[in-house]
This record gives sequence, C-alpha cells and structure tokens, in this order.
Amino acid sequence: MVLQAAAAVCFLAYFFYRSLLALPPLAVVGVLFYRECVKKKKARCREELVRQFRECILSVTTSLKAGYAVENAFLESRSDMRQLYGEDSLIYQELELIRRGLVINITLEEQLEDLAQRSDSEEIVRFAQIFSIAKRSGGNIAGIIQTSAEIIGQRIDARQEMNTVLSGRRMEQNVMKLMPFAILSYIGVTYPGYFDSLYHNWQGAAIMTGCLTVYLAAYVMGDRILAKIQREIGM
Repeated sequence: MVLQAAAAVCFLAYFFYRSLLALPPLAVVGVLFYRECVKKKKARCREELVRQFRECILSVTTSLKAGYAVENAFLESRSDMRQLYGEDSLIYQELELIRRGLVINITLEEQLEDLAQRSDSEEIVRFAQIFSIAKRSGGNIAGIIQTSAEIIGQRIDARQEMNTVLSGRRMEQNVMKLMPFAILSYIGVTYPGYFDSLYHNWQGAAIMTGCLTVYLAAYVMGDRILAKIQREIGM
C-alpha cells in the first residue's frame, strides 16, 4: 500500500506539474490515499473473518453434538479451519490465540469478547454477547451457536447480493476516475506539445492546481456517495 500511495503521488506530480518539486506538497495526498487503502483493507479483512467465523461455529456445533465440551469444540475446529483456509488464515490464527488463552486459564467468553472488539464486526459482537449469556445461564449452547451461524450466513448472503448490485456502480465510478487522464493523455499523444504552456510556469501551475483540486474533490465525493448508499442498504 505504501508503494501504491507513492506511485499515485508520482503520477499526479508528473501529470499535473511535470516536476519533482510537486512531490513534497502532494505527499499529503499520498498519506490520505494510504489511509483510505488501509481502511478498505481492514473492511475486506473484517468481511473475510466473518465469513470464516461462520464456518468455524458450524464446525463447533458439529463437535458439540458429538459430545465435546464447548472449549474443546473450539479447539477441535482448528483442524477443520486449517483444511478449509490454511494456517495463515485469519480464523485459524484467532483459534490459535484462543488455544493459548485457554492454556493460561483465560475463559472462552473473555476471549470471544476480545475477538469481537478487535474484529469490529457486528455479527461477532452479537455472537460473543449471546454466547456469554448462554454460558452463564446454562442454555442450549449447541442450538444457540447453530442459530447464530444461520443468522450470520443470512447476513453474509444479503451483503453479497448487495455487493453484486453495487458492482456496476463501482465499475462506473472507476471509469469516471480514469476518464480525465485517458482523454488528456490521448490529446497529448495526438497533438504533441499541446499542453506545454501549462508546465514550468506559475500561471500553468495555478491552472493545474485548480484542476487537481476539482478532480480530488470529485474523487472524494464519489467515494462518499457510494459509502452512503452502502450504509443506507445495511452494508
């Protein structure tokens, strides 16, 4: 992501100013771009963790029905998660943390609550809360976990359908982001020297700074509109 941010800054410096002197001021844009990339990566990881967590608790349910204690059921689910997703997967790493916690007498409820807080996932938070209440009250743990897995699965399916609907909008947005550069590059190649007057002088720099400001404002506005749509439909 650092390389992506650096590449974006270099591209903007070349395209709008044709000068290395533009790199330091545009570093602010690079930092914001990097933060946005980190935010999107966290969202993808969170979604992937929820999907894997659903499979984990389904595996736990199977072990509970076979007579395992709930702590042992979570430990047994590690082998299933390793086969499904590998040892580098998010869920396997979390289950390994749970195993280590149980060794030093940290309760399963506490570890699930910790996972819920770190994941920032509504589904995992709700599961941890329900599990803690059921554990204290002595409820039907297997039934509760299975029901929770079904609910999480329904929410995942709903989000996938919404993502399918929004994928076209994302594609259109990406095309619009690249279109100005494509048009201006075509003109620059077709008519060499056409934009030379805009570079290496303060008047041209002022005009290009205005164009860059408008472009970045449109870029941010487009992302915010799409994010607002996602929030309104429950994503």
